[in-house]
Amino acid sequence: MNTSADAISFIEELSIPTGKLAGAPFRLAGFQRQFIAGALADDIQIGILCVGRGGGKTTLGAALALGGLMGVLDGQPKREVLLAARTLEQGRIAYQYVSALIESLTPEEQAKFVVLKNPRLEIRYEDGSGPHYLKVVASDGRSALGTSPTFILCDERGHWPVEKGDILESALLTGMSKRGGRCMMISTSASDDLHTFSTWVDKPPSGTYVQEHRPEPNLPADEEASLLLANPGCKDGVGASLEDLNRAATRAIERGGSALTQFRWLSRNERVADENRAVVLTTDQWLACETSDMPPRQGPCVIGLDAGESASMSAAAYFWPETGRLESHAWFPTEPDLLSRGQNDRVGDRYQRMADRGELSLIGQKTVPIADWVRQVSARVQGQPIHCLVADKFKESQFLEGVQQAGIHAQIIWRRFGFYDGNEDLDRFRTACLDREINTPPSLLMRSAISDCVVQRDDNGNCRLAKGRSLGRIDAVSAAVIAIAEGKRLSARPAPRELRVAWT
Repeated sequence: MNTSADAISFIEELSIPTGKLAGAPFRLAGFQRQFIAGALADDIQIGILCVGRGGGKTTLGAALALGGLMGVLDGQPKREVLLAARTLEQGRIAYQYVSALIESLTPEEQAKFVVLKNPRLEIRYEDGSGPHYLKVVASDGRSALGTSPTFILCDERGHWPVEKGDILESALLTGMSKRGGRCMMISTSASDDLHTFSTWVDKPPSGTYVQEHRPEPNLPADEEASLLLANPGCKDGVGASLEDLNRAATRAIERGGSALTQFRWLSRNERVADENRAVVLTTDQWLACETSDMPPRQGPCVIGLDAGESASMSAAAYFWPETGRLESHAWFPTEPDLLSRGQNDRVGDRYQRMADRGELSLIGQKTVPIADWVRQVSARVQGQPIHCLVADKFKESQFLEGVQQAGIHAQIIWRRFGFYDGNEDLDRFRTACLDREINTPPSLLMRSAISDCVVQRDDNGNCRLAKGRSLGRIDAVSAAVIAIAEGKRLSARPAPRELRVAWT
């Protein structure tokens, strides 16, 4: 029995239930065929499909659910198919797709179905070995304990609430294991790396097939190749056309703010915050500061330093106020290696790519030695006039010891990273970026740190930097904020006037 081939043949005998192609034969797009072949392989129990909104996920899932109900995927007697969703109303969408697909069957087959809408969403199918049932369950409702499904469709799994969603998922998968069933999880990306759906995608256990259509982060919102990557059905007429996506991207860029964030999350399938949170800068605002035509290193340099905890990242930012030039660099201990550290922080090979680009260095063994770190920081601007070092006052004692051991003689300005100094520094940093007074080379280090940053406000409206996720690394942005803020204060000070009287 070739399950995937049988499923494809079954689905392509159906008719498209809704949309501009309603009534036309169901023709699977290339990415849909790829998913069916991978998710229905003999050694696979869980199939995961992550694609942009409107990409035909739910319709495909509904067709597979109908195939599971009718025995195309599994010939067990008394089959049980579950449509799981965040809410009952969300589950109703997939349920309605299944109901509409039934109408494209022959009259003889349709007569075997009983479609119920009250008191619950349920479909019963009789074929002589039944009855077989399809039911809708919600992550915000009662637990699914007691079920023994042969097929599960988890619709928009990346949008389920973490706690309740994980409880429902556990109940579904343990029930499925009783009968050797299959589970399909389909969704756009979750809003962050910590969501359970992101973990399924990033670290799939054995017996799991993952097909993710997600572009690299921090690309321009209207970049065509990445739009096509996130919406692979575009060329096959599945979902929005490329013209529609381009128009939506233009509107989102013009509106900015939460509209742009929502477009990146849903249409571009990126992992960005689903709330209108206070971000330091949007991705597009930071990208506007990047340039390949860098101004020279001219005038005094202000160096911002963020010494991480003993085993975490440390970073330095170099800012030349006269030209607006900004450079950033970071350091990690050598143990664990960058690939292992990236896996632990759920960023894959990002740290290794930073090192390959010359933006990240290794120092020490299991900790970053302050003295050696300060030496390397100053060596990167050897021969340049250094106006001052700016560092976190919270670590004043250990930092001073390291500076003295390194033999560095420079003015040190202490700043507090909390609300006391952080509000002013953050405001100066954001203003300089928005006014295009910053010129920095394309930096994966800074892009990654910007994406992990959020702004916390106290009751008086004062702001400070904070991590958007517990495993985020924002050290490079922290260093840049205090360096740029001090550089802007330096530029704002009036130049000393010449003396009119001189002693002889």
